[in-house]
Amino acid sequence: MEWEKDKEKEKEKDKEKEKEPKEHEVSIRGRVIRDLMGHLTNDFTIGKKIKSGELRKKLSEPPWKVPDCFTMTHIEMPDFTMKFLELKENTNTQQVILQLHGGGYVGAVRNAYYVFAGLYNEVSNGCSVLTPDYRVAPEHPFPAALEDAVAAYQWLLDQGWFGDQIILAGDSAGGGLVMALTMYLRDHRMPMPRGIVAMSPWTDVTASGESYDTNYEKDPLFGNTRESIIYLNAYAGEHDPMDPYISPLFGSFRQFPPMLIQVGSIEMLLSDSVSAAAKAREQGVKVRLSIYEGMFHVFQMAYLAIPESKRAWAEVGKFIRRGIDSVH
Repeated sequence: MEWEKDKEKEKEKDKEKEKEPKEHEVSIRGRVIRDLMGHLTNDFTIGKKIKSGELRKKLSEPPWKVPDCFTMTHIEMPDFTMKFLELKENTNTQQVILQLHGGGYVGAVRNAYYVFAGLYNEVSNGCSVLTPDYRVAPEHPFPAALEDAVAAYQWLLDQGWFGDQIILAGDSAGGGLVMALTMYLRDHRMPMPRGIVAMSPWTDVTASGESYDTNYEKDPLFGNTRESIIYLNAYAGEHDPMDPYISPLFGSFRQFPPMLIQVGSIEMLLSDSVSAAAKAREQGVKVRLSIYEGMFHVFQMAYLAIPESKRAWAEVGKFIRRGIDSVH
């Protein structure tokens, strides 16, 4: 009987739902990835190099293989280069995404961020993504990264995009940089972006937040050492690390567009997100802060391999497609 088959299908769906982790739980895959990361970063041979960012700077990788559905345009700027990823067909011409990559302001762009660009394109229903390979420290300390971010934003304006069509997206240092960029745009009366997506944003390079202590032993990427990239960083150079263009947490968020901030509950940079979200809300900004239980720094780098990352990317897509105006 058809109704019996339908009933069996419903039972199977219910079983699958029971297997899915609740928002306050950590998935099995999430725990496995987290524990493997912790084991790797605590390895005596390479752990210190990972936490300090040294390994990131030295690793080389082949050019990213562009999927057949995309075209990727190489753009030469006076001081840096950029990649513009767009669909060959059915490109979304209503919005565009400017992605500022992470890496503690000392790591150049990696292939992982071109994968990020592809995911941003997918979840946004076809938005093109501009990814600058902005200059990094110690060779190029502040304000080099900010100058390049401003130049990339201006390039989009010069191509005919309006500010309210541009979505800024960034993770870690890139998440802090999109906020610094927005402050700069506001302060210099430039067109403001439509929205901000910040994954584990580094908003306080002084590392003064509460979670730098409470999550010190929990964070699998930066924990259990004061010799990691979040403490020993050359980005500020001779400038005050509390300068809002370096540490946006110490600046004003007034007139900011809606923000989606995602962060893991066990990362040392948790306070950077929580404090920035609270301050922005107090100043009248619409903010959605999503804290993912048991997750590590930029867990979205797991792409669609773990439920938490998959859910985070779905949330990004919802925010970009239809949630910006309804954030509260």
